Amino acid sequence: MEYHFSLPVSEEDVKKLHIGDIIYVSGRIFTARDEAHHLMLEKNNVPFDPSDMALFHCGPLMKKTGDKWEVISAGPTTSSRMEIFEDKFLEKYKVKVIIGKGGMGKNTQKALQKYISIYTSYTGGAGALAADKVEEVEEVYWLDKLGMPEAVWILRVNEFGPLVVAMDSHGKSIYKR
Repeated sequence: MEYHFSLPVSEEDVKKLHIGDIIYVSGRIFTARDEAHHLMLEKNNVPFDPSDMALFHCGPLMKKTGDKWEVISAGPTTSSRMEIFEDKFLEKYKVKVIIGKGGMGKNTQKALQKYISIYTSYTGGAGALAADKVEEVEEVYWLDKLGMPEAVWILRVNEFGPLVVAMDSHGKSIYKR
């Protein structure tokens, strides 16, 4: 099945999804790799609401012109590196959609079931195509502290995808078939 969602995605919509489904999302997503996960888990609060957005495992290549940022490339990074954080991250921030590549492990799978979330896979090597789906860079957090690839970028996207539901909220994973 193919679905088109505006973010945030409801629990009811997440429950409809099964491995192999294709989704496209529109709205706000945020990037977070290893260092951003670590930093956000240490903080008592962050200056944005992750639960309203999709989490994108991505270290984008950005260009600043004047006071505006532009995404040059936004390919997914290997998600398995976030396995040590993701269950705690889902518990704390209640993110419903994760975008990455390569899959995640059993702790994340359990957390996806518990918190009614999904992990989706985006094609590696397609960073320029992903960048085309970004309408606006709304904000960047911790750029000075973490650097460009590890900073948290808030992106407004339109029809971002195709994203393959690779791990669903029902305990299924395409990586375990």
